[in-house]
Amino acid sequence: MIGHSIGGGTLHSYKETILSRIPVWFWRAIMLRVSTEVHKYNLEPIGTVDYHHDFDYVGDGIRDHRLDVLVPRGASSAAPLPVYVYFHGGGWTSGDKDPLTKYCASQASEGMVVVNANYRMATRFQLSHMMHDGNAVLDWVVDNIADFGGDASRIVLGGDSAGGHIAALLTAATYDSDLAEHYGIRPRIGPTDLRGLVQHCSIADVSVMFERGFVLSLNFLRMLLPERGRGLHLRTAARFMSPIEWLGKGFPPVFVSTSERDYFYRANLNFIAALRRKSIRVDTVIYARNRVNTRHTWQQDSKHPESQEVYRRLAAFVRRVAAAPTAKAAPTAPAAQASAVAPLTIVVAVP
Repeated sequence: MIGHSIGGGTLHSYKETILSRIPVWFWRAIMLRVSTEVHKYNLEPIGTVDYHHDFDYVGDGIRDHRLDVLVPRGASSAAPLPVYVYFHGGGWTSGDKDPLTKYCASQASEGMVVVNANYRMATRFQLSHMMHDGNAVLDWVVDNIADFGGDASRIVLGGDSAGGHIAALLTAATYDSDLAEHYGIRPRIGPTDLRGLVQHCSIADVSVMFERGFVLSLNFLRMLLPERGRGLHLRTAARFMSPIEWLGKGFPPVFVSTSERDYFYRANLNFIAALRRKSIRVDTVIYARNRVNTRHTWQQDSKHPESQEVYRRLAAFVRRVAAAPTAKAAPTAPAAQASAVAPLTIVVAVP
């Protein structure tokens, strides 16, 4: 088990949901229903943040290629700030950046420039398109983020659910040229520029999708492949879709939040264990099943104390891994930072 869960006690056996093997169409219907409701998450907007909406990061005019930039008020006249690039979830088939506005503003208010991005989705598009879009977002950040007071040499990637999966694969591709070549991308940000990775209820280990009774059917993997994976051995193809398979030397520190109520709880535990085996620093917030406010991607809803705890831990994580270099010392590469400390799990035991 991974230490103690927040809420007291230890983590129980793996059982994310009573649902199993739901088809793509049903999941998409659920996500579309949720997406119409989560606009309530943006109630009472944060007034200490400047909002810059709908930049076309590709230049083709479609909404899937739009991003927002959220900046702490007055940041442009101060020292450059770390940059947090975020990708929304939605089962790779649905979702939008707009309902994540308050979540991103909450992070910006902690002293970072936040980029909240859309990307093309299945079933019309495949994972390779999503990777190209994510890489294009980072290209835009390199070219433009200084205009908003951000430092492109201090980037943290993050996302929830499918967005977290994309962020993790992009991180891995930055460090592994074979993975980058597989998706046909050439990351312009270097390993020393990518300081950390944030995973909210993500699925960084897709091997769980082959387990009996998992919530998503294997058609979710097939839909992410060209021609629905025709002619490919699915388990072999899945290796290039699973970030846990690409934890090489220099992988940056990671922050993971999950709960026993999360559909992808086991995938998160597997990812945490793999990071520890590789001596990659990992900070975690893990809630037990008795915390009812911790269902899949609960982090979007700021009204819950469990969300506020995640925000506080996340801000501390970004400040640490993306700290500006001091005048007395040169910047330290993430690989050196990770090897200099023992793996850490951030937990809070609450009676």
